[in-house]
Amino acid sequence: MVEKTKKGDFVEIEFIGYANGAVFDTNIKEKAKEINLGVEVQPLIVCIGGGMVVPGFDNQLEDKEISQKYRIKVEPEEGFGKRNPALIRIIPLSAFRKQEMNPVPGLMLNLDGMIAKILSVSGGRVSVDFNNPLSGKDIEYEFTIKRKVEGDEEKVNSLQDFFFKKRFKFKTEEKRIIFEPEAEPFVKILGKKFSEILGKEMEFEKKEEKKAEAKEGTKKKTAAKEEKASESKEKKSEKPAENNEEKEKKK
Repeated sequence: MVEKTKKGDFVEIEFIGYANGAVFDTNIKEKAKEINLGVEVQPLIVCIGGGMVVPGFDNQLEDKEISQKYRIKVEPEEGFGKRNPALIRIIPLSAFRKQEMNPVPGLMLNLDGMIAKILSVSGGRVSVDFNNPLSGKDIEYEFTIKRKVEGDEEKVNSLQDFFFKKRFKFKTEEKRIIFEPEAEPFVKILGKKFSEILGKEMEFEKKEEKKAEAKEGTKKKTAAKEEKASESKEKKSEKPAENNEEKEKKK
């Protein structure tokens, strides 16, 4: 019987995303070069049902065979959403001038962490569209599930890559994952999401605990060295004693 994917599985996927027949995203190197994507593509590992891709794509990762190629269609409601007229705003031209920006129709900008498109510039006012460029569009995905991911370490690292955009050291236990102290701000914000996906509690090690652990480790190393040195001294002191006994026997 052919094994198929199910909700909660971690899988590595290769994909190409199409909008109006044109590629808008991919993690396949050759395709990324063709469209001049401008970023280095990496393997993508997602948890099915974890909300790591748009809902229409996420839902259709279930009940799929490994290594088979699929092509699916995703409507706006399950993709990047419908266009929202409330996200088209008027901003004074002077606000752009202060930032030394020259807004022209069609220009794409990052404003306050949001991708925005300049629609028009007229009478000292700029019409800006904050809708996702793919909102309101039917999109398609061509994808292949390369493999299932089984190990906790790879699963946690894939979530760190996706949510944190960086990796912290951690250790795994049966019911929890403990991150190094530096991960505290990230774990506080996204720990709940991690727990929902992995089914384990997310914690961060306190700096005091880490210092105590390091101190204990140093003590153990020192004790081991002292014990080794003591054993070495005992062996040296035993040798002459043996030699003296042999001399007595010879006499």
